[in-house]
Amino acid sequence: MTQSILRTAAAVSIILSAALLAAAQGKAFDTSRMDTTVDDCTDFFDYANGSWLKSTEIPASESRWGTFNILADNNNATLRHILDKATKTKAAKGSDSQLIGDFYSSCMDEAAINKAGAKPLNPYFKAIGKIASVADLEKEIALLHNSGIPAIFGFFGGTDLKNSEMVIINAGQGGLSLPNRDYYLNTDAKSVETRQKFVEYMTNMFKLLGDSADKAAANAKTVMDIQTRLAKASLSQVELRDPDNRYNKISFADAQEITPNFSWKEYLAVRAIAPPADLNLGQPKFFTEVNAMLPQVPIEDWKTYLRWMTVNAAASSLARPFADENFKFFRTYLAGQKERQPRWKECVQATDQNLGEALGMEYVKTNFTPKAKARMDELITNLFVTLKDRINGLEWMSDATKTQAQTKLSTFKRKIGYPEKLRGYKGLEVSSDSYAGNILRSRAFQVKRNLLDIGKPVDRSRWGFTPPTVNASYNPTNNDITFPAGILQPPFFNFEADDAINYGAIGGVIGHEITHGFDDQGSRYDAEGNLKMWWTADDRKKFDERAACVINQFNGYEVQPGLFINGKLTLGENIGDFAGLTVSYDAFQRSLAGKPRPANIDGFTPEQRFFLGWAQVWAGKYTPEAERLQVATNPHALPKWRVNGPLSNMPQFAKAFGCKSGQKMVRENACAIW
Repeated sequence: MTQSILRTAAAVSIILSAALLAAAQGKAFDTSRMDTTVDDCTDFFDYANGSWLKSTEIPASESRWGTFNILADNNNATLRHILDKATKTKAAKGSDSQLIGDFYSSCMDEAAINKAGAKPLNPYFKAIGKIASVADLEKEIALLHNSGIPAIFGFFGGTDLKNSEMVIINAGQGGLSLPNRDYYLNTDAKSVETRQKFVEYMTNMFKLLGDSADKAAANAKTVMDIQTRLAKASLSQVELRDPDNRYNKISFADAQEITPNFSWKEYLAVRAIAPPADLNLGQPKFFTEVNAMLPQVPIEDWKTYLRWMTVNAAASSLARPFADENFKFFRTYLAGQKERQPRWKECVQATDQNLGEALGMEYVKTNFTPKAKARMDELITNLFVTLKDRINGLEWMSDATKTQAQTKLSTFKRKIGYPEKLRGYKGLEVSSDSYAGNILRSRAFQVKRNLLDIGKPVDRSRWGFTPPTVNASYNPTNNDITFPAGILQPPFFNFEADDAINYGAIGGVIGHEITHGFDDQGSRYDAEGNLKMWWTADDRKKFDERAACVINQFNGYEVQPGLFINGKLTLGENIGDFAGLTVSYDAFQRSLAGKPRPANIDGFTPEQRFFLGWAQVWAGKYTPEAERLQVATNPHALPKWRVNGPLSNMPQFAKAFGCKSGQKMVRENACAIW
């Protein structure tokens, strides 16, 4: 599981050129964004960002707004220029320019999309309608999976967690449409309301497909019943954080014994995969329930379910009535987004999602330089050296575990800017006449490409991000960190800023990703990326005790009345913030050694500016609905607590701002890990 600084990319809506963006951020840190009436030792997030928070409104086309959004929006404007040019270029068929130009054109052609209605899905509906037996159902599930349409369970080629050199079959729980199992099972009033809204959404979609009102309502209930049963058999997000709950490598014969009503041999034949010696059946209890459901659920109900999964998966690429119903539930009701983004923006993002390598390589030609890569390399190296020293200095860790930790740290790999090895899109057909057709073909292409990896060595050069993405990540099975070109801009990475700001901003991000290798999940993987306990039992116990401190700390943060952050769900990201900032602060101090002390800027010491640099990165506002969605589904805490949470544990922060015991930014029982 790849861990990132910001798991989901928010939609964005303010167009700024690179120059305007830099100006908006001021000279590294804009003091006008602060609210100095707030006590810095009481609420540092509001102290650093308070005026900006008061004066900034979330655009109607967004569910949240902040630093990540503004920078991503700037990137989108650049991508739009690239795509507009591509649409006017008579490029050779199959070339990157033809692919991105025609894809974007098809997305922008709303008249053609609306005229097509749901017709692009008719071949799928026709095939679903012919299902007459469980054997037929198995075949259709496989065909839908080949097209990238989710149904009942997940299936993909992925790294063997205990043999990280090889790609194996991974099958796991799935088949739901709501964000996770808890949305089906929780009994609080909001959860009950959400399920009612979901049923209304499904009913409206079935009516758009031509069902009568009564039939549509009955179909919605059928889908809800099936998905609720799947949810009851599923693990929670917190349970899935444990790698052992995602790894259950068994023989092909044993997998078949778990699901005697489902022929894996026949399923794999449709997917053109030879039966393997073994596979990872991630959640066996889930598949035991699926096995029971296959003959128990009437075939007509399964057909209704598959019909739903198909239309829901494609809704955003279909005619406006379908796309609007999908938006109204997922974006407005669940996330608080009041209106859709401009069409061009939706199409830019869709092109990036489907053809990101082709589009991204055009982006980096004008938005990334060797100078930026060299500076990032330098910063990363400085943080590696600092973490090495911190590990050596840990009083609670034995020498045996320290040796293993140092071995792992020494094998970290780094990816900066963009992939040096390109995969290309040979064999993918893109035309300007059908947006839904392009989406469906793109999904099928990606699925087929993934399946071809099964049984082969892992290609560690692959990227999980497109170059323009405003994000960063750590991959435990590759033991590598990734920083796309998109995030290497102000305010995260600013050539004009003082070192204090850069170490607090991009340095904190770098530290976050590096220390993901030593959080509660990443620390379960060794230097080769294998799921293996390399800790002594006593050291692991001490680590878990320290991690429990962070869990308890974040469990106490109330986002809305009665709505608290889930300390277990957000543990890895909170450790990443806390440990990453600690390491980056030490690296900054190391960088000052032997040099004249930097002068204060805007009345702030270098140490204070370090923490201000981190705080401005997380300036952000969410709709109430988006806050609730984040707490329920996302492993990252909300921005306020990504600032106040780790800083309140750090004596370095307290010293920099003169905070005293008893003040809120100085925790009485401060946590300490790395």
